[in-house]
Amino acid sequence: MTDTVVSSANSELIIGFDQPFRIIGERINPTGRKLLSAEMAAGDFSRVEADTLAQVAAGAHMLDVNAGIPLADEPAILAETIKLVQSLTDVPLSIDSSIVEALEAGLSVYQGKALVNSVTGEEERLEVVLPLIKKYGAAVVAISNDETGISEDPDVRFEVARKIVERAEDHGISRADVVVDPLVMPVGALNQAGAAAFRLIRRLREELKVNTTCGASNISFGLPARHGLNAAFLSMAIGAGMTSAILNPLHSEEVAGVMGADVLMGRDPECRRWISKFREPAVEGSAADVWRGGRERRRRRA
Repeated sequence: MTDTVVSSANSELIIGFDQPFRIIGERINPTGRKLLSAEMAAGDFSRVEADTLAQVAAGAHMLDVNAGIPLADEPAILAETIKLVQSLTDVPLSIDSSIVEALEAGLSVYQGKALVNSVTGEEERLEVVLPLIKKYGAAVVAISNDETGISEDPDVRFEVARKIVERAEDHGISRADVVVDPLVMPVGALNQAGAAAFRLIRRLREELKVNTTCGASNISFGLPARHGLNAAFLSMAIGAGMTSAILNPLHSEEVAGVMGADVLMGRDPECRRWISKFREPAVEGSAADVWRGGRERRRRRA
């Protein structure tokens, strides 16, 4: 089985077929968030701090960090954001930018082994990003599109993923350090988008033997009741072999879908994580509360 190992300064995380599904928190991203964008551009990172702490408290295993602000110094802001986030939490980070200079600025200050988001199958992108991944010993997200754009055919996207994995190996990067994003399409626009994604995820696992991730909310774009649909998609994607996703851990329906899938896939021994998160506290004065109180008193006397 393929294990993708990422780390912070003091904490290691494994993304793998036999591991619990990994939630990558998406909130530290100014795209579509005008207030956050303005604050980060002005050097105000208070909202970044709040989002960091809230996502980790909600169960994120990693955090995606993006500083894509128009007309701003993205490399400098991304580096500053990464340093701040690493001072607040020990979960590993995904360094997210379309600008190579920003990726390098982020990698240069990162403590640990980062996940870099991302590289595509475009020749120019491959030849600048992969040497950077090798230089810093990072892992990388491989986006399944190339110069021709994003194909609706999952078999075409599979071949793009294969190309990236093989090119990474040419640069001395193990396929264990390549996490493929199969590019989930909106099911409201393409009725077979879910079925196509599951088929592609299975092929990536069985044939390329790589871990996978995606932007989970893409599947429900433009539809009502998005959280319920996202949760259903995540559960089914996990069954097909997906091992991580970028999502908002503050949305309880999606987290429940992920954790429930872990239980049903046998990746939550004795359902301990599920019980710990969802067990209701005993009502004061109930038999369970009285028993628990008596047990605590006996423990103190011991």
